[in-house]
Amino acid sequence: MHVFVTGATGWVGSAIVADLIAAGHQVTGLSRTAEKGLALGAAGARVLRGSLAEVDVLAEAAASADAVIHTAFDFSNFPAGAGEDRRAIEAMGRALEGSKRPMLVTSGLAKIASGRLVTERDKPDANFARQSEAAAEVVRERGGRIATIRLAPSVHGVGETHGFVPYLIGLAKRTGVSAYIGDGANRWAGVHRLDAARLYRLALEQGITETAYHAAADEGVPFREIAAVIGRVLGVPIEPRDREHFGWLADFAAEDMAASSERTREVTGWKPSGPDLLSDIAQPGYYAPLFLR
Repeated sequence: MHVFVTGATGWVGSAIVADLIAAGHQVTGLSRTAEKGLALGAAGARVLRGSLAEVDVLAEAAASADAVIHTAFDFSNFPAGAGEDRRAIEAMGRALEGSKRPMLVTSGLAKIASGRLVTERDKPDANFARQSEAAAEVVRERGGRIATIRLAPSVHGVGETHGFVPYLIGLAKRTGVSAYIGDGANRWAGVHRLDAARLYRLALEQGITETAYHAAADEGVPFREIAAVIGRVLGVPIEPRDREHFGWLADFAAEDMAASSERTREVTGWKPSGPDLLSDIAQPGYYAPLFLR
């Protein structure tokens, strides 16, 4: 297949590009800058310069591809990023209408269900700021062949410098305490970056049969256990703190985001093989890139 990938230079997107190319697929990847495009080209992909704001460019690229994987999202301004994301999904979806060519979009496991394992059949809170799944539903109602990959809150791997866990590591380093909220029993699902990338490819290759797939290898790791590993590696106390301690991450630090991937594994044959979350972040090498930036 010839696959158009947005977010192709990002943490998840670059792993998807490498996995697709290794499996014999052709890739066109979206890159916002010439510098990032160089790395993308070196990986064997065709480089398309552009951004999510350029919906005409996205639509043309989608129309020229056999399949689309959309991973790009601007987290620096979440409300604005959510609107841009929705417009991008709908533009690419229109370009694929009537073709039966598949499209995968990306979302997360926040604000779906708390206190139990989220399943692929659960629906996100309609009021949640990120509207990726709502946009996918619009495309589906128009006859588009589209599904959502819901990423675990931690898509981990050595070399990770952005995301929830790196933020927690940096926070512990700055404040001298690795913290959790309340009793820290709320759970986070986790998935290794390379396992997540492989799931995108398998969903495309085997045909999109579901509306949502779960990239969750660890169903639910108690937050206090994540804090404990970080605290031991950094040599700082592991203690409860109030929500204000976590800044912008407070809602997620208190959220229960555990998820089952049973249905996903059944229909795709996905078998995660990377290290689990706690083993991965226990490696001293996980921390070096964060403090050498």
